[in-house]
Formats: sequence, C-alpha cells, structure tokens
Amino acid sequence: MSDLNRRDFLGLAAKGALGVAAVGLAGCAAPAAAPTTASEGEIQEAVASNPSLPTLEWQMATSWPLALDTIFGGAQIFAERVKALTNGKFVITPRAGGELAPGLEVLNVVEQGAVPIGHTASYYYMGKSPVTVFGTSLPFGMTARQLNAWFYEGGGLKLLQDYYKERFGVIQFPAGNTGAQMGGWWNKEIEKPSDLQGLKMRIPGLGGKVMAKLGVTVQVLPGGEIFQALQTGAIDAAEWVGPYDDEKLGLHDAAKYYYAPGWWEPGPALEVQINLNEFNKLPEEYQAAIETAAYQANMQMLARYDARNFDAMQRLLAGGTELRTFSDEILQAAEQASYELFDEFSQSDSDFKAVFSEWKKFLDGIQAWHATVETTYATYISRRLQ
Repeated sequence: MSDLNRRDFLGLAAKGALGVAAVGLAGCAAPAAAPTTASEGEIQEAVASNPSLPTLEWQMATSWPLALDTIFGGAQIFAERVKALTNGKFVITPRAGGELAPGLEVLNVVEQGAVPIGHTASYYYMGKSPVTVFGTSLPFGMTARQLNAWFYEGGGLKLLQDYYKERFGVIQFPAGNTGAQMGGWWNKEIEKPSDLQGLKMRIPGLGGKVMAKLGVTVQVLPGGEIFQALQTGAIDAAEWVGPYDDEKLGLHDAAKYYYAPGWWEPGPALEVQINLNEFNKLPEEYQAAIETAAYQANMQMLARYDARNFDAMQRLLAGGTELRTFSDEILQAAEQASYELFDEFSQSDSDFKAVFSEWKKFLDGIQAWHATVETTYATYISRRLQ
C-alpha cells in the first residue's frame, strides 16, 4: 500500500477506499425540512408576550472535552440558541464530560433524572439497547445528508423518539453530525484482514462489534483518555472523528499511520437527550425552542467540520503523518461482518429488527438515488483532482 502525500490527499476519494457515497456526499449536506412549524420569530414573540413563563437554569451533561470546540461546540450552539429563542429565560449550561457524569454515562443520568439534559452519541449505550445505534451510525450505512433525510422526512426520528420514550423515559433530537469520519490512528500498517488479529483498538458502537469479529480486542474510552492509552501502548489503534479533532487531541503524536475511511461512521449524528418528565413540564414555547435549537446545532456542527477538516489534514500531513487507505479486502471483510452482526441483532432483538427494516429500506432507496447524480458528479471531481 503506497504512501499518500498532500497532493494525493486531494484525490483520495477517487481511489475508491473512501467511497464517494460515504465521503463526497457527507460534505453536501443541505438543510432538511424544519422540524417545527413555529418559526424562530414566532417562538420569541410567544415568549415575549407571556410574562408568566418561568426562568429556568439547567445543567447539561456531555460526553466531550472542552478542548474540542466543534463537538463540545455543538452543545454550546444548542444552549446559546435556546437562550436566544426564550429571550434569556431558559438557560442551559453545557458541562464537559466527567463534570456531571462520566462521558459514557450521559444517557444513564438523564434517564435517572439526576441531570435533566445531555449531549452525547447514542451508540455509546448499545449495551442498554442495540436500537440506540440508529441515532448515531451503522457501519456501511448512511452519510450525514442521508441520515438527516431519514430523520426528518423518512420517519426515522419518530421511530426513535417513540422507542426512547417507552424504553428510557427520554426524548431526544439530532443535535450535531461530524460527517464521514476517518479510519483512525494505527501504530502499524494494516493491509489485510489477518493483520487485525490481536490488535487492541479504541472503537465504540457497532463498529467495535465488527472489529471484534475481525479479531480486534475492542476498548471503549472517552475522548479525553485516548491519547494516553495510544501513547503508552495500552492500545494499538484508536479512532475519534477526523483531522480537526484528532489534531487537537494530539493523536498524531501517538501514532503515525492515519487510515481512511471510517466505514463504521459514514455520517454519525449526536443528540440532545432530555428526561421526558422534565421535558413535559416545560411550557410549549420552551419545547419548541429546544427542537429548533437542536436542529440548528445539527446543521451547524456538520458545516464546521466540513470547513475545518481539510486544512487540519494538510497540517497533519506536513508534520509527518502517513496517510493510508484500507484495502478493498479489509473493507469487504468488514462489510460482510457488519451484515452478519445486523442479522444477529435482528434475530435476538425484535425492536432492532423493526427499526432496521425501516432504516434499510430507506438506505437502499436513497443510495440508489444518490448514485444517479451525486456519486457520478463527485467521482468526476475526484478524478480531476488526482
């Protein structure tokens, strides 16, 4: 597998390993249908005309280090918008992972009512229920744009909200997306599936389950703990998000091989989770503000990542990072293992099976449509950049 320099990086998508559908489309996200019938002005006017509305202050648990201004920034965008829409009457303060709850325990404390609201990745909680993975990402699944289409126009969000209400006593809204992710940092080159045997890797969600099928020893660590584990050799590889965040975490100082694509997360969403009892106590104006603010955070976080990742990648490559792509052999083995896993979950969990059926139907349709025009256009551009 040959080295890739900065010039090659420009044409990386054309080499097939990134998958034009997974990467080229993730940066094409357009606003989905507005999630609420009330406009921002209507919400603000309704709040202003009702002096009896309460002044509230909530603390928000998150899974993120403060240093990651994009992913923690999604929680901040949400909180700032809620405050603006309610004319300062409803103030939500995001707190870094570990302050109110461990980074991987946000859903648990929100479910318990210990904290009214959280910002996290739903697939961290697949141990509670495999259905939670649909709120973030499935391996070889939807891009950010496709996932938003499923959430807002394909019935996906209603499916998940109905399940969360019944299973956890929580209501959630998409509130961020990183776009297609990288395949992580490795301390050795990986060329074939057998090279994965016995390696220790930080990777959560179904991607971790797939890696386990391929012989990897999987660990789930919050973002703030990845660097030390990789640097000390406690793990051999780790994935986080992409160039901008990975650079901030210093992962390039702990391993030199940077792989693409992150086939396990072609368009992973984050979500705001709210204790249902607390949400139901809110005035309708505040509920509408939460829904609208989550929508803005969902769109703006994706735009920030798309705008910042390219320059960060250039800096990493200039500093000595060696870019690699997973071979077709590895990708094919991972895809096969992914669908074996989906079958296993469908056989053992009727709720997963029901949601997966709707998700897969939508995936097949939108991928066929995007292949007609989006992929052909992106393929042409990628060839030209080589």
